[in-house]
Amino acid sequence: MISTLEKEIAFRYLKTKKKDGFLNVISIFSFIGISLGVAVLIIVMSVMNGFRSELINKIVGFNSHITIQPYDISIDKSKLNNKDLKSISNKMIFSSKGEAMIIHKDYTKGILLRGYSRKDFMKLDLTNNDNFISKTNNLIENNISLGKDLSDSLNLKIGSKIMIMSSSGVQTIIGNLPKQKTFIVNSIFDSGLSDFDQNIAFINIDTLDEFFDLNEKDRNLEIYLKNPTKIKKIKTRIEEIFDNEFVFTWADLNKALFSALKVERNVMFIILSLIIIVAAFNIISGLTIFVKNKTREIAILKSIGVLNKSIAKIFFLVGVIIGTSATLFGIFLGVLFSINIEKLRFFLSEIFNISLFPEEIYFLSTMPSEINPFSIFIISICSIIVTILVSIFPAIKASRLDPVKALKYE
Repeated sequence: MISTLEKEIAFRYLKTKKKDGFLNVISIFSFIGISLGVAVLIIVMSVMNGFRSELINKIVGFNSHITIQPYDISIDKSKLNNKDLKSISNKMIFSSKGEAMIIHKDYTKGILLRGYSRKDFMKLDLTNNDNFISKTNNLIENNISLGKDLSDSLNLKIGSKIMIMSSSGVQTIIGNLPKQKTFIVNSIFDSGLSDFDQNIAFINIDTLDEFFDLNEKDRNLEIYLKNPTKIKKIKTRIEEIFDNEFVFTWADLNKALFSALKVERNVMFIILSLIIIVAAFNIISGLTIFVKNKTREIAILKSIGVLNKSIAKIFFLVGVIIGTSATLFGIFLGVLFSINIEKLRFFLSEIFNISLFPEEIYFLSTMPSEINPFSIFIISICSIIVTILVSIFPAIKASRLDPVKALKYE
């Protein structure tokens, strides 16, 4: 335990004196370094957590939680009546897909066509938000639904016509030629993910099957869960039901992306932690110089009977107070900037006339931030532990000072 006398002496030593000017500068730099390190670490972790959460929400909103893909035969529809499956699923719909080429004037682009029935298409989350523009609620035979980014780049509107070329061919007298079909833009969706909006379009499932020479055995079953957070456990249960089909989740399809995000977050954590460690080591320099400047006071304290462990506690407490107060201030700054990160991004973009966090690269129109209390707790504990460790050496050095030699050379 630290006594009242030890606390009073430690706090007294923290007060600035003119003769300790250089020491005060070192203490200030140590304080600023630790504060900024903690703050930047919290901000970066919050932004990366927010980015991951927003990306998951948008990907899950655009794709089914679990997809059942048949092997050689069509999916057994009787399995849809399974009580366990009904208890965990929110909706189940059939879909097909095929790769095609979109042709409009001098523009050609490869796209992925996804087919749904008229009824099932309107069950999708992206058709039930304010950004969905539709002429009618049905995806009939010759209609197509395009992403906002794709429709803007082609200057297409509701009612516009567009040519689609299929990857499957039709036999003619001059050989095998790819199928072509004209579609009318029936609706425009905005998923919030530029990559999806540019490369995916929706048509009627029967039209798609005919266009790509597919049949019912090629159709997938999309399952939307009531509780998608328990995706791993639910996947195991669904694999038991659909034991003759291939089962995969949205996480399986995006495993590489989220693995890369996790690695990047861990690397950033390590790099920014080094900033805190370097700043904390300034405390060693500061306290070592501080002990040198307080040689006479230490000698006097020892001569009046103050124990070595009390001397060590005093200087140890000085280092811990600097580190802890810097950590707390860093937490305050980190949380404050994390909450207002989008306002800060907009302000800097306007001031310097640059594009920070461009949507075409990061898929999101705004900079997200998600403050994780547990992450802040871990960062704080690590910072304080580092501060405690670097305060031990100067404190021990102060306690081992010989009072006779100290006063002799003073």
